[in-house]
Amino acid sequence: MTNTAKPLDKLKIFSLSGIQMKTFHITWLMFFVCFFGWFGLAPLMPTIRVELGLTKGQVGNIIIASVASTIIARLVIGKLCDVWGPRKTAVRLLIVGSIPVFCVGLAHSYTTFLLFRLAIGIIGASFVITQYHTSQMFGPKIKGTANAVTGGWGNLGGGVTNMVMPLIFAAIVGLGFTKGEAWRYAMIVPGTIMLIMALIYYKYTKDTPAGNFDEIGHSKHEAKKTDWSVLADWRVWALTLAYACCFGMELTFDNVASLHFVDSFQLTQSSAGFWAGVFGFMNIFARALGGVVSDKVGDKFGMRGKGLLLAGVLLLEGIGLIVFAQAGSLAFAIISMLTFALFLKMSNGATYGIVPFINTKNVGLISGIVGAGGNLGGMLFGFLFKSSNITYTQAFTCIGFAVIAVSAIILLTRFTKVFKHGEEISQESLAVAEVV
Repeated sequence: MTNTAKPLDKLKIFSLSGIQMKTFHITWLMFFVCFFGWFGLAPLMPTIRVELGLTKGQVGNIIIASVASTIIARLVIGKLCDVWGPRKTAVRLLIVGSIPVFCVGLAHSYTTFLLFRLAIGIIGASFVITQYHTSQMFGPKIKGTANAVTGGWGNLGGGVTNMVMPLIFAAIVGLGFTKGEAWRYAMIVPGTIMLIMALIYYKYTKDTPAGNFDEIGHSKHEAKKTDWSVLADWRVWALTLAYACCFGMELTFDNVASLHFVDSFQLTQSSAGFWAGVFGFMNIFARALGGVVSDKVGDKFGMRGKGLLLAGVLLLEGIGLIVFAQAGSLAFAIISMLTFALFLKMSNGATYGIVPFINTKNVGLISGIVGAGGNLGGMLFGFLFKSSNITYTQAFTCIGFAVIAVSAIILLTRFTKVFKHGEEISQESLAVAEVV
């Protein structure tokens, strides 16, 4: 019997009934777990820096490496989602990505640690799978909200990682191991969880509400339809710049927050990890808020409204970053951090509130390109934190001005599809028009 299940038009957030909602919860949980492997080392860097004798420049290179490989990986994963389907792509990424997570504890020099950090970066491509898979499960009216919630709850893993990994580290030290041994053994935990997640993803998800790609004949037919002409669409690059400035900054902050709080406010590694984790915890609602507002604005003002919303929250993120950079006390730093974090994560959600409507025939490819933009931003920002001539305060300030400049570009970008007779179409009609 043919499965006639369709994408949902409502997000039943507390439900596990139906393949759509099962996939919704499993896909954000998969991204959440991947953050443990991807950024599990970040809150332990104060210890690793001392044990491996790393300079500021070397720490900067490690930060860059952690996001650089993800750029290529996200482009590849976006294409593989179109060909293999998100289910097979996720399982294979989790298994392959767990290998460097398990093995990074074997690093005893800057060079080997850098190479492992580079390899671990491919795990960040899991975000593209999350957005692609969610887009398959929900209709146009709720797609932006659903993408924002799965992305935000997955990103929440970055905050939880910053809080939990120092506790795992401390527990291992409490068992009698040295600090140099503890950070190595701690990474076995996320590697193991990733393998468990691979099994869950394989067993309990489907590529689409109607079934897996190989069951509905999608892979053989649709793989030929990937249209590289999307690279000529300026809207794709505008969204890539936007995501570089919001998610790119989020990745950068996840990497440097603990070091910044230790060096600037003399906090312990555990305390610094806690406050860095609070930044990540904003994802429990802030990214989703960006997606919800994007859908509401889209219903009322169309794609132009979605673009204006994204420009506005990017502007507020940039201003908040500049204020955070000037914080002279821990209390003011935390307050300003939470302020810019709110608008940063709303920007993440607002960006992917637009992405699925650019070209629905190539959601995987466009999700991959825009997602890669986030990592490109994280990599470029990493060079600022690497420089011995630029303080962390100056780096945050420079990034704040860059974000403001990109918000102006988004303001000038027209995301609306227009027919030859000049009439604009709604976001729902756009999704239908692209498919036809």
